[in-house]
Amino acid sequence: MSRDFILQFTNCFIIRDHSVVKDDLWVRNGKFIDPEKVFFDEKTPASQKHDCAGALIAPGFIELQVNGGFGIDFSHNTENIEAGIEIVARGLLAHGVTSFCPTLVTSTPEVYQKVLPKLKPTQGGLHGASILGAHLEGPFINKLKKGAHDENTITDLKEGPKSLLNVYGSVENACIVTLAPELPGATDVTEWLTKQGVTVSLGHSMASLQEGLEAVHCGASFITHLFNAMLPFHHRDPGLVGLLSSDMPEGRSIFYGIISDGVHTHPAALRIAHRVHPKGLVLVTDAISALGLEEGTHKIGQYTIEIRDQKAFIAGTNTLCGSIANMIECVKHFKEATGCSTVEAIEAATLHPARVLGLEKKIGTLAYGADADFVMLNSKNLSLKSTWIAGNCVFKSDV
Repeated sequence: MSRDFILQFTNCFIIRDHSVVKDDLWVRNGKFIDPEKVFFDEKTPASQKHDCAGALIAPGFIELQVNGGFGIDFSHNTENIEAGIEIVARGLLAHGVTSFCPTLVTSTPEVYQKVLPKLKPTQGGLHGASILGAHLEGPFINKLKKGAHDENTITDLKEGPKSLLNVYGSVENACIVTLAPELPGATDVTEWLTKQGVTVSLGHSMASLQEGLEAVHCGASFITHLFNAMLPFHHRDPGLVGLLSSDMPEGRSIFYGIISDGVHTHPAALRIAHRVHPKGLVLVTDAISALGLEEGTHKIGQYTIEIRDQKAFIAGTNTLCGSIANMIECVKHFKEATGCSTVEAIEAATLHPARVLGLEKKIGTLAYGADADFVMLNSKNLSLKSTWIAGNCVFKSDV
């Protein structure tokens, strides 16, 4: 496509300045542009017009926590890492995801040091969603809140940043690190990671509210899957949940991921979180390798998983083994459960995760100058019509 090619999207509604407005959207060189400057300064007409047939245009979804999908697990399918990443990145396009953080759960140093170098930030396209960097969920977590993480590979931070580097080898491609702030050495590590430009997230933790606040003062700015794998809310010490209503240090804010799949978080809990701190809410799927697979039995690694009723179980049991919801489903469920506006639901999957990473001027927005990563949705039921990266259509729904 020519560098001077200008694409104009017409007959559409767009999300701008926290509202839905009827307006055209203009794209050039993979960026959103101000049409007034094109008209009055350059006197250049659009090269091509695209009739959106009344669709709602929103920023592309940003996924900060996804463990794999389509039969691929980032922490276990390590023999042909690049091929597995590509399968997931391409599959996510059908869910409206234009950028994501591949997530590695608690693993051995060998796994981290083999996989992490392969998770370099990349520009998305027809080959798949953009990679923003890795989310390293562990192994520096509390064994009492390990969830599905392997207890044998959980370790400590007693040597501070050295402990971290001994496991990861490097944090060059790390975007987010989830750790338990109550661990000895966590304070020094939080400060060090923040200086490296890595987002520190608090999770899989027994931390008190005070320990959480100390971590925030050291630079932590995110909470991993709120309500899951942490102390439950208690009126005398609300734990990490209490951060949602706590005063933050000047110039800082707290964000929190939440799994809105209709399984992991009760609708009432979604409503509570949203009403207490709506601007910090970030939708995550925390999806496992069974994401995107058809109903039935699947052999994935050492496990046999059965998918039925849109849930994943250990085969032959009623034991849930993780989330298989996709992002568009989480957006819809969140809107229905909380009664929030369409804009609020979409911003929880776009603008808010971008803010977590300090990328809100580049992605998660339709603002002029931002990357032209967006989705077209049915304005009535929010079903996905198409996904676009850098102004190019990378997925189109058949429905």
